[in-house]
Amino acid sequence: MEGPVEIRSVGVIGAGQMGNGIAHVCALSGYDVLLNDISQEALDRALATINKNLDRQVSREKITQAEKDAAMARISTTMVLADLGPTDLVIEAATEKEHVKEAIFADLLPHLKPTTILTSNTSSISITRLASRTDRPEKFMGFHFMNPVPVMQLVELIRGIATDSETYEACLKVVERLGKTASSAEDFPAFIVNRILMPMINEAVYTLYEGVGNVKSIDGAMRLGANHPMGPLELADFIGLDTCLAIMNVLHDGLADTKYRPCPLLTKYVEAGWLGRKTGRGFYDYRGEEPVPTR
Repeated sequence: MEGPVEIRSVGVIGAGQMGNGIAHVCALSGYDVLLNDISQEALDRALATINKNLDRQVSREKITQAEKDAAMARISTTMVLADLGPTDLVIEAATEKEHVKEAIFADLLPHLKPTTILTSNTSSISITRLASRTDRPEKFMGFHFMNPVPVMQLVELIRGIATDSETYEACLKVVERLGKTASSAEDFPAFIVNRILMPMINEAVYTLYEGVGNVKSIDGAMRLGANHPMGPLELADFIGLDTCLAIMNVLHDGLADTKYRPCPLLTKYVEAGWLGRKTGRGFYDYRGEEPVPTR
């Protein structure tokens, strides 16, 4: 039996909040990283973000200037998806929409080496179903980082029904090299973290919707009463309300239980384009010097 594939290079698809964080930690851990996006502006913004976040780590004496410089030198960018073909591991971190991910895989597959491990950073979508759309279901799995990636210690590893043990072991070694902790999750909707976290956030939105409390009182109650470092509505804004809604829809559709029905207020905010911090407005308005509750 073959041993785990040795991963030396990592391709990251999507240069947004998750993608640039994944590129950051992989480069800092010694992997050659090729970061892909359909927008040059997004790639430039990602490099600037990684540079700033590495500078913060240097200032806090978490890493040295030499380590920062070496990490930045390991990151290359491309708008051509086919360029990721020679990499050993591909981590897809595009938007949380199944049809988008499937289209990316369809474009990428003809260019991949037979040995390349293909993974998705999806936070909720079926790994088995995504894998079935590829030519390598045995070399496909879920590789779910938490946000913000450079700070959060957990990575969920999710095997589809066809994922082989060599692929799992290779990804586990990557997690260990990144200095993070792996949690093995079964392939059920939203896996472990979001299966628990998103219904809590959704319930907080219902609490707001029903007038039980306002934004300030709900978040304050959970910070002080449950010792959460961030209130659930503030956390929803940080994650992105569109992502929260997408995950709740996956839970509702996948588990067919009314307790996972997305709150109509969450849907309304997303329809308004109030997606949280990334758009300047969500349950808080971030356009001034201090965030102000919108309800």
